[in-house]
Amino acid sequence: QVQLVESGGGSVRQGGSLRLSCAVSGIRMDYTVIGWYRQAPGKEREGVSCINSNDASTYYADSVKGRFTISRDIAKNTVYLQMNSLKPEDTAVYYCAGLRGVVSDIPYDMDFWGRGTLVTVSS
Repeated sequence: QVQLVESGGGSVRQGGSLRLSCAVSGIRMDYTVIGWYRQAPGKEREGVSCINSNDASTYYADSVKGRFTISRDIAKNTVYLQMNSLKPEDTAVYYCAGLRGVVSDIPYDMDFWGRGTLVTVSS
């Protein structure tokens, strides 16, 4: 059974940093694209970043490019999202998600989803 569990959310002031973690189980990470999505109240879900299964290539939404970094640690079965220079508009519930196969961009949808972790950035 595939399970994705997010952690690391919290409240920070603008300009601060936060690192989210996604613990992956039930599937090999080198067979699975892992991505981060976010949804703010009243807004549509947005794909933030993903890391490819085969070669760990990465993709980012324009809104976070240069500020966020996705990475994975195969040995720890964990994917991270390092978020720097946070802005109030980054406030959202962040979801970890997985997709079997490979991608060439952030997928619109994924096969597996975590429950989410809340990130709040205050001004």
